[in-house]
Amino acid sequence: MSDGNPSQIALPLVPQGAGAARRIVLGEANRQVVEALQSPDSWPFHTAVLAGPPRSGRSLLGHWAQAQGIAVIDGADALPEDEVFHRWNAVQKGGSQAGQPLLLIADSTPWEITLPDLRSRLGGSLQLAIGDPDDAMTAALIEAHAEARALTLADGAAEYLVPRCERSFAAIEALVAAIDRISLERQVPATMSVWRAALEALHGPPQAKLL
Repeated sequence: MSDGNPSQIALPLVPQGAGAARRIVLGEANRQVVEALQSPDSWPFHTAVLAGPPRSGRSLLGHWAQAQGIAVIDGADALPEDEVFHRWNAVQKGGSQAGQPLLLIADSTPWEITLPDLRSRLGGSLQLAIGDPDDAMTAALIEAHAEARALTLADGAAEYLVPRCERSFAAIEALVAAIDRISLERQVPATMSVWRAALEALHGPPQAKLL
């Protein structure tokens, strides 16, 4: 995972459909996060805090980490802070959870913690953040979302879409969904005319200057 090229990692989850495999695209935006999740013995206080933009795969990574024996609290920032503090303490002290790695996934960035003891403890834990996808990861994400929808994109899709796509996980997912919807509505293959219509549907007429 050190060559800088996007790849995929299999997630040992229950499939959502018959024969379906859950995978997450790896790229520069999340590569260091995945590498850290593979080495929980090095985490300060046995704890890591994971943040990232919407639809960036935080929960999928949490499921994958959980399958590796890591305790995971998804949406930790929505829980009562004393409950999170109790869970942090449980992996520090003697007992059945002592020494078990703990991954806290936060939906908000930054995570505003009001409880001083919790803020100081988590401040000393490993901080992990998923960044925004670069061109290579954007292309891989477009392909992955299309595959998940059983959507066949015509040749040249990445070359056309990547320069025109907003650099966010949510926007990439929305773009592929729009392409799929328009292709089905028009009952035509997902070729350039459909890609252009999807971009216009998401970004409005000014986008036409780039088409």
